[in-house]
Amino acid sequence: MSQKPDDQPQPAQPVEAPQDENVRPRLLDFLFEAASLRRTPRTGYQFLGRGHESVAEHTFGAMMVAFALGRLEPEANLEKLLKLVLFHDLPEARTGDLNYVNKMYVQAQETAAFTAATLGLPFSGELAGLWEEWRAGVSLEARLAADADQLDMMLELRRLAAHGWRPAQDWLFYAHKRLKTAVALKLAETLSEADPDHWWFERREERWVNPSPPGERP
Repeated sequence: MSQKPDDQPQPAQPVEAPQDENVRPRLLDFLFEAASLRRTPRTGYQFLGRGHESVAEHTFGAMMVAFALGRLEPEANLEKLLKLVLFHDLPEARTGDLNYVNKMYVQAQETAAFTAATLGLPFSGELAGLWEEWRAGVSLEARLAADADQLDMMLELRRLAAHGWRPAQDWLFYAHKRLKTAVALKLAETLSEADPDHWWFERREERWVNPSPPGERP
């Protein structure tokens, strides 16, 4: 699918290598902070009753979904979309992940956390702009990013539901209502009946009863 000439992603302008020796330690602080999301749990599973993942695992999944959505939506700026998803949960390194029940009683200072996390970086201005766009949720890329965030969770909910965990089906109903774009809604319609194991388990007798040697897949 082609993009309009004006919508073609422009090459990112190179950031000058930091000359101040104090900038490099600041960059490493930022990278260590981002890496801490590998150990930051997603807390909604407390109420779902099954499953677990880190914020970093969720970000990876959402990035994969965002890439797919960006390719399906010809008007989208794919580079911007991926950046929005990459950084959307960065504040949770400081605030932790608040689920929907938590948010009834606690308000995370996400913008303050994001500003503190990116302060003093040579690309802090770019990240501030991405954060503002994500929070506003108006642009096509921001809406696709929000849908990628939801669809990644919906993939896991569908897997749990297909494996017999009934509460996951209830959660899918509400997650579907949060989707904002036509391309995400169409994908979600297909997801509702998808078999999470089909990519490897095609229920073909010749594969599982009389398997072919490697390299001779029927």
